[in-house]
This record gives sequence, C-alpha cells and structure tokens, in this order.
Amino acid sequence: MLFLVAALLLLGTLMGTAAFIPPTATAAGATAIAVWLLVFAARERTARHPRAGARGASER
Repeated sequence: MLFLVAALLLLGTLMGTAAFIPPTATAAGATAIAVWLLVFAARERTARHPRAGARGASER
C-alpha cells in the first residue's frame, strides 16, 4: 500500500498537478494520505478480528 502511495507521489510530481505546487506541499499531502491509509488499514484489521472479550460482552 505504501509502495502505491510512493508510486503515485512520484508520478504526480513528474507529470501531474503536484508538479505545479511547492515540493513541501506535495510532501505534506502525501504524508496526510499515507497516514489516512494506515489508520484506515488498522481500523479495518481490528474490525475483522474482534477481541475475545468483545463478543461475549455484547451477548449478555
């Protein structure tokens, strides 16, 4: 997933809209997207693997 972000950042910097904005803004945007993807992946992983105590508590 991070490889995809890096590839899109490189392509955007060389050919896309990111070529027309300062490199610091491009890096900030790429960092924000990478953090968002990591948070999303962590939330999806925890949603698919519930804790052992969570299931028992909801059945009571």
